[in-house]
Amino acid sequence: MNNIQYLTEKPAVSPATALSKPIELYVFMDLLSPSSWELQSLIRQLQINYGQYFSARIVLSTELNSLNTACQRINSCESHEELVDVSHPVLPSIAVKAAELQGKKAGYRFLVKLQEYALINTKNVCQCSTLQEIAHETGLDVEEFQSDLLSMEASRAFQSDLCITREMEVEEVPSFVFFNENIEDEGLKVSGTYSYEVYEKILEELLDDKLVCQQPPSVEDLFYRYHTLTTKEVAAIYHISLNTAERELKKKMLQQKIDRITCDELSLWRLK
Repeated sequence: MNNIQYLTEKPAVSPATALSKPIELYVFMDLLSPSSWELQSLIRQLQINYGQYFSARIVLSTELNSLNTACQRINSCESHEELVDVSHPVLPSIAVKAAELQGKKAGYRFLVKLQEYALINTKNVCQCSTLQEIAHETGLDVEEFQSDLLSMEASRAFQSDLCITREMEVEEVPSFVFFNENIEDEGLKVSGTYSYEVYEKILEELLDDKLVCQQPPSVEDLFYRYHTLTTKEVAAIYHISLNTAERELKKKMLQQKIDRITCDELSLWRLK
C-alpha cells in the first residue's frame, strides 16, 4: 500500500518514552467529514477487541487560515449572548478543546455527541448555539464551557493539534500514526482509511506477536461506554448479522434501555 510509510524520525511532539501500553495510536481526523463517524466505529472495534495493546489520541486537523478567522470572530464577542450567533467551520474543533478543559472524558463525550448531531444533520454544528446545546446534553458546566470557548486556551490547544499534524507530516485526513514503546523505533504512518483487518494486521506486526482478542462487554456496558452506536457497529463487535443485531437492539429498546434515532437509512441507537 503506497499510503503506508515509516516516519524517518520522531517529531518533537512524539509520545512519551514510557507508555502504559505497548502501542500509541495517533488518529488525525476532520470532525465535519462524512467519514468521521465511520472512523470512530473502526477505532471502537479495535478498542473493544485489542484495547489492552494500545492507547489512542485523537488529533483534530483543519486549515490554519480558517482557525485564525474563527479566533477573530470569537475574540470580537464581548459576551456569551454575542457568542451564540457566531458560526464557523472550525468552531466545532475549538469547542472540543474547550470541553476537554473540563477533563479528557468530558471532551470525548462532547466530541461523540457533536458527531451524532452532524450525522443526524438537523442542526448546524458550526454554530455556537448548537455547540452550547451539546455541552448541556453531555453534562458539561455550560457557563464554564462558554468562558473557555471565548478564551485563548482552547484555541492554543487546537493549535497544538495542528503542530502535531505538521510535525508528523500528515497531509491527508484521516490518517493514523502508530508508535511502539521503543523510543528509538520509527513510527508507522497510514494515510487514508482501510478495512478493519488492515489495522489488525499492523498491530500484530508492530507487536511482533499474535493478537489475543478480548471478550466484548455486554450490550448494556457497550452503550454505557459509547452511548451511541449503529446497528452495523454492534453487528461487527459481536460478530453477528445485521438482522440479529437489529433484533437484539429492538429488545433493548422495548426494555427502555436505549432509544432509536431516525437518520436517513442509518440505524442509530442511543443510551437512554
